[in-house]
Amino acid sequence: MSRAYLNLGVSPRITPLAMLRVAISRLHPDTLAVRSWRAARKRYYRELLQAHAKAQVRAQVACE
Repeated sequence: MSRAYLNLGVSPRITPLAMLRVAISRLHPDTLAVRSWRAARKRYYRELLQAHAKAQVRAQVACE
């Protein structure tokens, strides 16, 4: 599980879009403003989405 995802402290029940909104809101405004970091931000979001999908699967399996 991604350390960045765990630091967000979001529930696996929320939607991927809601999770991304939380992640973006926690980034420093300067991080969002630097255009050269765009690829790094996209990679960060992709990793968070993958970790969130895994957490959702784990939560679903645990409920069954």
